[in-house]
Amino acid sequence: MLQYALIAGGLVSSLVYVAINVIVPLAWDQYSVTNQTVSELSAIGAPTRGLWLAAVTPYLILFAAFGLGILRSAGTNRWLRITGSLILLYCAFNIYWPPMHQRAALAAGGASLTDTLHLLWAAVAVALFLLIMGSAAMASGPKFRAFTLVSGAALMVCGLLTSLAAPNVAANLPTPWIGIWERLNIGVFLLWVAILSVSLLRRQQNAK
Repeated sequence: MLQYALIAGGLVSSLVYVAINVIVPLAWDQYSVTNQTVSELSAIGAPTRGLWLAAVTPYLILFAAFGLGILRSAGTNRWLRITGSLILLYCAFNIYWPPMHQRAALAAGGASLTDTLHLLWAAVAVALFLLIMGSAAMASGPKFRAFTLVSGAALMVCGLLTSLAAPNVAANLPTPWIGIWERLNIGVFLLWVAILSVSLLRRQQNAK
């Protein structure tokens, strides 16, 4: 039962992150899910910063449990061991995420080292996303590999659309649809994790 609970953590973590992105924006009347990034919810001075940090902790715990569950069930499958280890590395890396400043502060020249580190953390997180997806695909059958390829392509497209609008955040200029593109990007990964979790749960069941 413990093993099932750990692997189910992947599915539950995705559901929790979706819930966070629905609930936290409601605490900020001026926030636009369509036109603002997820990171702005935890920006320095944002009214939702404390709520976001508290809410995202269960997500990291659940996702780390998923990584541990993969490691425990990997057996001799080297790629699954790599996947579990990468997920744990991702969770450890995300224990602290340097916050950005709000748009008005950035446009007024208030950017600091933490804003630069925020972008660096984002780049590393994306790289870890792709490594996790690649290693899990190598450990799986052709159907899941094809699903991973499609998911990876969707991540690239949504990531590109987000990055094209990103410079306007620092300039405090309109960023129409940036919130949608970024949330689609995140959603693709969350869906991929959920499908992997379900796939591994079925594998556990079939192994009995």
